[in-house]
Amino acid sequence: MNDNMLKYKDFYGSVEYSAVDECFFGKIIGTTDLVTFEGKSVRNLKKAFTEAVEDYLVLCKEAGKEPQKSYKGSFNIRISPELHKAAALIAGRKGISLNTFVEKAIYDEVYAS
Repeated sequence: MNDNMLKYKDFYGSVEYSAVDECFFGKIIGTTDLVTFEGKSVRNLKKAFTEAVEDYLVLCKEAGKEPQKSYKGSFNIRISPELHKAAALIAGRKGISLNTFVEKAIYDEVYAS
């Protein structure tokens, strides 16, 4: 996980800083809606994040919808033709499908730490 993320319950929030506005800001990741928060200090940002999560949970419950984005297990990616070819060749040499090759690469990256 990125060190510049907040976690509360099962939600993660991005953390960024605006030098122009002199404040921290972020958004809740993994929802179907855009939910943002901000604060002038780290303490304020953490508080705003937890409040944003709690408010979002209430709104989802009232609307009868799941707060977390659902994932199907399939997605399209766009890479250069050269990288696509190289990956396909390596997968072929290993005797596995390109899908299995990509899945393993993502798995290794996600669970490497």
